[in-house]
Amino acid sequence: MSGHSKWATTKHKKAVVDARRGKLFARLIKNIEVAARQGGGDPAGNPTLYDAIQKARKSSVPLDNIERAVKRGSGAEAGGADYQTIMYEGYGPNGVAVLVECLTDNRNRAASEVRVALTRNGGSMADPGSVSYLFSRKGVVMVPRADGVDEDAILAAVLEAGAEEVNDLGDVFEVLSEAGDVVAVRTALQAAGIDYDSAEATFVPSMSVPVDADVARKVFRLVEALEDSDDVQNVYSNVDVSDEVLASLDA
Repeated sequence: MSGHSKWATTKHKKAVVDARRGKLFARLIKNIEVAARQGGGDPAGNPTLYDAIQKARKSSVPLDNIERAVKRGSGAEAGGADYQTIMYEGYGPNGVAVLVECLTDNRNRAASEVRVALTRNGGSMADPGSVSYLFSRKGVVMVPRADGVDEDAILAAVLEAGAEEVNDLGDVFEVLSEAGDVVAVRTALQAAGIDYDSAEATFVPSMSVPVDADVARKVFRLVEALEDSDDVQNVYSNVDVSDEVLASLDA
């Protein structure tokens, strides 16, 4: 899982930059709208919506933006789009596997933008099923480092709720579980008085591809190109970037 942990660390740091650019805000708002449409506008009875709102608030999305998204999604206010979730599969530089999750109201536009981003950055589209088998759907809860919060404390709180492992990513801890256990894990953390940044079902690679600094740079450039599309919600990769390679890139 080390490769995934390195990738998760990079994505977590990148999210801070994305927030400044406003890109992250748009994705979080879209998540809220879709969650409200699928499960209703009451967070107490819609765990997916609850977690989407929690993640948005932790990322400093204004409360009135959150409330409007809930109203649009639940139908209480006009203007909500009919978003579809579509998953595209591809290969990046050095044969790195890439899953691209889109939330779009225009399937043709999304496919075109994903294809262009891949081909212009050393990648290619792949047939359905040729990449997805390399990933498992998992529950991921991110817990910020704080006084009295360490791996042992987190593990003690979440073990009986279905957590499989806790990874130390530096400024945050990552708690992995089966996708269906993510709400139980999040609830167990709350019961133990442990704060968390986000809780969601996501894709985790079952095997990773180690890369050098040159390939890592190309993969990150590809990911950024994909995420520049408003239709792209998440990009998952099985790239394994070591601490040494990350340090050289930061330098």
